[in-house]
Amino acid sequence: MRVLLSMPPDIHDLEIYRVIGFNAPPLGLAWIAAVLEKAGHKVKVIDTPTLKVTMKEFVREVKSWKPDVIGISVQTPTAPKAYDAIAHLKEEVPDVPIIVGGSHPTFLYEEALTHGADVVVRFEGEYTTLELINVLEREGLNYDALKRVKGLAFRVKGNGKAIVTERRPYIRDLDELPWPARHLLPMDKYTVFGKPIKVAHVMASRGCPYGCAYCSTSYFWGRKIRFRSAKNVADEIEYLVDKYGVKNVVFSDDELTVNRKFVYGLVKEMKERGLDVTFACGSRVDHVDRDYLKFLYDNGFTALYFGVESASQETLNRIGKGITIDQAIKVFRWVKEINGFATGSFILGFPWETLDDMRRTVELAIKLDPGYAQFTVLTPYPGTPIYDFAVKNNLIVDHNWEHYTTIKPVMRGFRFSAKELGRMLIYAYRRFYFRASFLLRELKAGRLRDLLPILGREIKRALTFK
Repeated sequence: MRVLLSMPPDIHDLEIYRVIGFNAPPLGLAWIAAVLEKAGHKVKVIDTPTLKVTMKEFVREVKSWKPDVIGISVQTPTAPKAYDAIAHLKEEVPDVPIIVGGSHPTFLYEEALTHGADVVVRFEGEYTTLELINVLEREGLNYDALKRVKGLAFRVKGNGKAIVTERRPYIRDLDELPWPARHLLPMDKYTVFGKPIKVAHVMASRGCPYGCAYCSTSYFWGRKIRFRSAKNVADEIEYLVDKYGVKNVVFSDDELTVNRKFVYGLVKEMKERGLDVTFACGSRVDHVDRDYLKFLYDNGFTALYFGVESASQETLNRIGKGITIDQAIKVFRWVKEINGFATGSFILGFPWETLDDMRRTVELAIKLDPGYAQFTVLTPYPGTPIYDFAVKNNLIVDHNWEHYTTIKPVMRGFRFSAKELGRMLIYAYRRFYFRASFLLRELKAGRLRDLLPILGREIKRALTFK
């Protein structure tokens, strides 16, 4: 089968891509593509935001390549563009089945089917997509055959009710998957801060046991963390170094450092191969101590990302974060003592908090003084407990999925409006970044030139919030 996999067109102008100047490869599509290629199918991947593909160009590419099946990856902010694309495709290539996957249609499959998708691939997509493509190759859109494929949702023509098949078990041994099909991606165009650098994105694990109320990871990938072997990951990194000249690896895992055995094994593998590569990854303040942090920074982990989220211990308990404020204070003190670099993430707008509570979160960020602070507004993504809570309490004030970027407020709280939350986000960035001590530090570190244009765009965007 000729299978075209793509992100939706016309999404490069969305805030999530426009503001930061950061392009990351669609690893999910590349992994599915690798599995399909291994099974003998012909695959094309279009990374639309990186290539800035418009709707007209996308439709032209589809008609030119003549796929037997089209698959579109959909996240919440890109859903409207995906539905627009489906509408265009139904007019231009009406006989080609369209499948969609990703976190958004996994949880809102009825919405995706209503907007023209023929089949929704739910949750982890590699083997579900492969089995689906094999069925389509043999029998086309045979609904009786589709009912036997685990992990799908579809609607029989003439019957308005969606059929949801049995959940497919998660892949237990991730080493059995081929590496993502990066040869189908524009590897020379991935950037950080708008600059082309030799960086590669790698996922070493899937899943998260914590189930934080605002995050869909646990609900999409599962509550059990599944790690690849250190050797398998090191083999992939070595390939990336040899093939693409990679110098920096960004782990897209939610929490890499939870598995010390894996981390120690990866460092050992890298040293034995003589690979000089730096790493950036996510961590948690309850998973590291001073000695472990020093080991990480001494062995190429140049940037760690910690989710602190709130200065309110009550909020941290309520969202299931599982950390304490004291743990965060200790970790960021240790980072400074070791001369490491770490980012702190802070969320504004938990509905039970007040504006004063949010100011205290900003002050905590200043006290911790991370190398970089990321402030976002709480966004109720489908599939999360916060989404259910917001719907139940009528807190959502903006139903345009394109605004669900964690930058634009789409929900109110019990004691603040969405507009007040938007102003609080402006306050947070101004308060943290326009301190003389921070600006002087960035100037000495040589990072100010890269950081200021991004902050300027962010502040300008925030000031135009309505």
